[in-house]
Amino acid sequence: MRYRRFGRLGWRVSEIGYGMWGMGDWSGSEDRESFASLELALAKGVNFFDTAQAYGDGHSEQLLGMLNSRQPGKRIHNATKVPPKNRQWPSRRGVPLGQVFPRAYVRQYVDISRSNLGVDTIDLLQLHVWEDDWLATGEIQLTVSELKREGAIRAFGISINRWEPWNGVKAVKSGLVDAVQVIYNIFDQAPEDELFPACREKDVAVIARVPFDEGSLIGNLTLDSKWPEGDWRNSYFVPENLEASVARADALRSLIPDGVTMPEMALRFILSNPDVSTVIPGMRKASHVESNVTVGDAGSLPPELLDELRKHRWDREPTEWSQ
Repeated sequence: MRYRRFGRLGWRVSEIGYGMWGMGDWSGSEDRESFASLELALAKGVNFFDTAQAYGDGHSEQLLGMLNSRQPGKRIHNATKVPPKNRQWPSRRGVPLGQVFPRAYVRQYVDISRSNLGVDTIDLLQLHVWEDDWLATGEIQLTVSELKREGAIRAFGISINRWEPWNGVKAVKSGLVDAVQVIYNIFDQAPEDELFPACREKDVAVIARVPFDEGSLIGNLTLDSKWPEGDWRNSYFVPENLEASVARADALRSLIPDGVTMPEMALRFILSNPDVSTVIPGMRKASHVESNVTVGDAGSLPPELLDELRKHRWDREPTEWSQ
């Protein structure tokens, strides 16, 4: 496992982190298998784990808490998120901060998450949605400074809405955030335009999420793909998105080098960018861990392949189904 500097915080974090959404919310997750996967990842050098209170109403956090308690000698970086009070993903334009992340509410959920994780101090607390307009009141700045001063959190970050990397640049430039979590992959390259330069300027860590575009960049998505009832992917891969995603993934196949899989190429594309501190693929099974954690050992993709992959940028606008 290779490690990267986590922005101005100076933490050395595994460049392959662990995204824990699937084991909290998705169909087909089984706790015994999930926990075995967490332990395997830790044994292989993963030390950055990203969860959220909203993932299974705290269930994902509790699984990470079990890992914390059973591996007391290991340095585990715990990152979690406060859900929006109005339960709207993504956030809506014009809705004031007081309706989404009022101070007392944030503090309440910090305590809930600390209990679930079994820690006194959360390494990285993130807001699960974000609007740059919320900076204007100064309330979130006060809340964050209080939590840090009290030792409830070490660092603060934001999880930026899908396909809106611009809606976080002001937060980075303000100095408020220590880290940003943003969708970044072969298709979603827009963070390179404004967000990443701002993060370089302010030495803010970048957490790249959705490296496989919710599954299309794994390479096994077809027009006939189905998921169990209640699975979130049914609402995301509506016909218009499924057709476009399959077509764009198929267009990449001729670029995959010999001996390399599409998921490996997708992860190495992200890790080829030095602005990225860690990438957090979802890994619900041991097989996912085995296939992902060693990807960084192969190093960056060749420059000529990166040039070709940049031609596959896909700029999308948020829709009702793109939560």
